[in-house]
Amino acid sequence: MDWFKRAKDGLKPQKKKEIPELWIKCSSCEEVIYKRELEKNLHVCAECGFHFRIKSSDYIKYLLDDGHFDEFNAEIGSVDFLKFKASKRYSDQIKAAVKKTGQKDAIRTGFGKIHAHEVVFCVMDFSFIGGSMGSVVGEKIARAIDEAIKRKLPLIIISASGGARMMEGAISLMQLAKTSSRLAKFAETGYPFISIITDPTTGGVTASFAMLGDFILAEPGALIAFAGPRVIKQTIGQDLPEGFQRAEFQLSHGFIDSVVKRHEMKDRLRDILEFSTDNQFDEENTNGELNNENLLVNSPGPAESSLDDDQTN
Repeated sequence: MDWFKRAKDGLKPQKKKEIPELWIKCSSCEEVIYKRELEKNLHVCAECGFHFRIKSSDYIKYLLDDGHFDEFNAEIGSVDFLKFKASKRYSDQIKAAVKKTGQKDAIRTGFGKIHAHEVVFCVMDFSFIGGSMGSVVGEKIARAIDEAIKRKLPLIIISASGGARMMEGAISLMQLAKTSSRLAKFAETGYPFISIITDPTTGGVTASFAMLGDFILAEPGALIAFAGPRVIKQTIGQDLPEGFQRAEFQLSHGFIDSVVKRHEMKDRLRDILEFSTDNQFDEENTNGELNNENLLVNSPGPAESSLDDDQTN
């Protein structure tokens, strides 16, 4: 019976073309945002001010002069020395993260300038295995601190991490002591360590270098914690305060110094660097009149100041 058979093949379905995702929904106010507009606004929602998570390359572009970053120790990468295997092999996770991010590990370190102030700049990337801190992250931070000591430069570290990297066992926990002891040595120079905390910063990173800054800044709404709120709620069996462990909550309880919007971060860093480094005035010789000619442009850094300990404190 040809009545029920198609004489010709007719129209054939075509393969769907991949259309780029041009829109994104804000996690806070659920506003649908055009991605290019979001990028122009430094990945901050124009409606509610929600700060989206961004990559390390974005922070370099937004905070450093001309986006110029002289990276060092970029070749250091993680090794699966414990042959760790859970749902996935750790070695496979490393390969996938390297392919996804184009980085060897969860942090980049190098030199840069902020409003002409040269700094040692370290920035973590949450997209690399949750920004977890293993032996490589600890080693790169330690080497960055050594460079800051050697060159007498301020140190800036931007944190974004889920904590210690469990796939490296006790080795990852050793990085807490390693980075903290290096920072204690850096503190002796008198140069500032500025810690910038972004969403999320938890676990061993919060328990070590992220909370040891001379100045601790945070982006609005950033989760700052050791254990997450869900774990704490299950442990104590009580409801937690609204906004618990967010940047504003931590500020009101004295754990951080300031909550700074992404648009204002570079200028705030400039103010801190000018205040805490070599922009000093010779008040004795100026009789209270301060002008450009009286600036001690070549004055020594804090470690070389002629002020005694009582005055510097």
